[in-house]
Amino acid sequence: MNLTTLIAEPWADYGLVDSGHGRKLERYGRFRFIRPEPQAMWAPASESWEADGDFIGASDEEGGGKWHLSRDVPRGGWHVRWEELLFLAQNTPFRHLAFFPDMAPQWAWMREQVAEGDSVLNLFGYTGVGTLALAARGAAMTHVDASKKSVEAGKANAFLSDLADRPIRWMVDDAAKFAAREVRREKRYDGIFLDPPKFGRGPDGEVWRLEEGLPGLIADCRKLLDADSKFLVLTVYAVRMSALAIGEVVRQALGDLGGTVEVGEMAVREEARGLLLPTAIFARWKR
Repeated sequence: MNLTTLIAEPWADYGLVDSGHGRKLERYGRFRFIRPEPQAMWAPASESWEADGDFIGASDEEGGGKWHLSRDVPRGGWHVRWEELLFLAQNTPFRHLAFFPDMAPQWAWMREQVAEGDSVLNLFGYTGVGTLALAARGAAMTHVDASKKSVEAGKANAFLSDLADRPIRWMVDDAAKFAAREVRREKRYDGIFLDPPKFGRGPDGEVWRLEEGLPGLIADCRKLLDADSKFLVLTVYAVRMSALAIGEVVRQALGDLGGTVEVGEMAVREEARGLLLPTAIFARWKR
């Protein structure tokens, strides 16, 4: 398997301004923020950064820490755009800004695959920007996330993007259990994308561990695809796992459908020097 690097380029409402010494400076709309970034082992382009907020991480790697924000930053969030979508960016307790900008190349690729009326499943869908990216192209979406707060944020983003009337099923559910039920119901989808966490809990306390649960979940995703299906996209963050490993899981599960499997890293291009900051690994299948 050859490795591909998918690069998220800057756009009007997002950019990686600078990075280095274990930190990164990003712009989200009219605000700039500093966050920890272990991958940024190099020196920054500038030793002096001006920002509207700084996330001070805890000693562990699992998301502990606290935002220190200027008075100007709206605690309830502010509007940003990607292509025709309008949605909310917000400083979350998990150091994220309520969406993942490095997913932009995946959203664009999936938009090229879908046609009007295609049925697409988004597992671990978070605040729904990927769901809305495909809904805007006419896909009938099923959005699943265990967090009621995230699903409500997705609905609010649909309203902001003038997509509230599109065929979107918003489901607060454990993603693995939902996929298994869809298999029993003999459902099928034209496309599936999933962004499973390293560790998580479902709405009823279900425990998810990536290394244990991923092979079975991908196997269920295969059962939800058929000879007419178009794609599956798997992205994985914050794990000690290889793109080759997840690519092999996808290849074995979907091999009987033919098509091709692409694997690699996702990265964001820094504006200061053009260097690439790695963010995640991915595997995707295309008919």
